Amino acid sequence: MDELLLSKIRLGIVAALLTADWASFASLQRSLQTTQGNLAAHLAKLVEAGYIDEQKLFVDRRPQTRYSLTVAGRAAFAAHVGEMQRLLASGGPS
Repeated sequence: MDELLLSKIRLGIVAALLTADWASFASLQRSLQTTQGNLAAHLAKLVEAGYIDEQKLFVDRRPQTRYSLTVAGRAAFAAHVGEMQRLLASGGPS
């Protein structure tokens, strides 16, 4: 299993980005109901791993940071889910 995706917050971030082209920091914070500091730390780990892309821009002269899932992030999520399914099918860890 992917250790990065064992965290509830990081798994939630990746799951939220699966169906969105981009998601803002604020929208991720609302949907995951976490603090700014906690979310920022988890996002930084996913960016560092190459699972998500970060884009900083200005919208109506206000700074906004948004995130998208990378090909590597999508593959990591699929592999993680596949491993979970194998665990369920076998009745335990291999």
